[in-house]
Amino acid sequence: MSEDGTRSYYGQPVIKEPVWSPEIPAYLFTGGLAGASAGLAYLAGLRGDEELARRAWIAAGAGVSASPLLLISDLGVPRRFLNMLRMFKVTSPMSVGSWILSASGLATSVATANAVTGALPRAAAAARPAAALLGLPLSTYTAALLTNTAIPVWHEARGVLAFVFAGGSAASASAVAVAVTPPRHAAPARRLAVGGAAAELIALAAMERRLGELGEPLRSGRAGTLNRLAKGITLAGAAVIGARAGRSRAAAVAGGAILAAGTLAERWAIFRAGFQSAADPKYVVGPQRRRIEEGTARGGSRQAPRLASA
Repeated sequence: MSEDGTRSYYGQPVIKEPVWSPEIPAYLFTGGLAGASAGLAYLAGLRGDEELARRAWIAAGAGVSASPLLLISDLGVPRRFLNMLRMFKVTSPMSVGSWILSASGLATSVATANAVTGALPRAAAAARPAAALLGLPLSTYTAALLTNTAIPVWHEARGVLAFVFAGGSAASASAVAVAVTPPRHAAPARRLAVGGAAAELIALAAMERRLGELGEPLRSGRAGTLNRLAKGITLAGAAVIGARAGRSRAAAVAGGAILAAGTLAERWAIFRAGFQSAADPKYVVGPQRRRIEEGTARGGSRQAPRLASA
């Protein structure tokens, strides 16, 4: 039994660490980038800013093309991804997410092809709003994918992690748009970049406050280092974009690259925090015992036996 009263068999982990490979945090980034870029591209097109819309559609197409490749690489066998499309199960985030990714990929590919070549104008007219509409769940469903596991730091972040991912997706999509679009066309993207970065950091602070002691993996070890680095990079990128990107092409490229790197680092930090919380039994046993003792969960709370005095 540890000093804080939590028990496990010889101090061994109570649950297994996730089996996901490093491709998953990369997918968390590219999926969010694709979904938010589609929304940005569609809104820019409605405003008549075709230059920003075209470049944002290209970013969305790149993100949605990379995402299934990352998932297939993690699964190891390509047909496993196709097998997930054999049925639609509304209670399974993996099933719902596979269909969202597939539908979004089709709509975004058509819209991107039209933006680049002018082909398929009739199909693109329907594909653009469809891609934008599917962009929001594509940007955030991965939060449900993580929080519906038994990994403590992910599971206890349910209801908040989606806002972290939404803000990060908006920040990354607009950061890429700022970096690749001439400054005179990128004003909406610059505003979204600063707003998205602020939303991500605020939601992240709210998540850490809600987690309490379960948020320790985000403040210690490798995940803690990544988390602090991600916050600093995100703030720096947003500051460069807000202060200089409208007047300097070099600042726009640098600020966009820095901000995108910050959002990617934050995905990695959250990913690594899950591994750290699964490896330490106190993050599994402690919260469960407290809920039982407080009467908010059912179960038996066993106290350590006391030795009789002589």
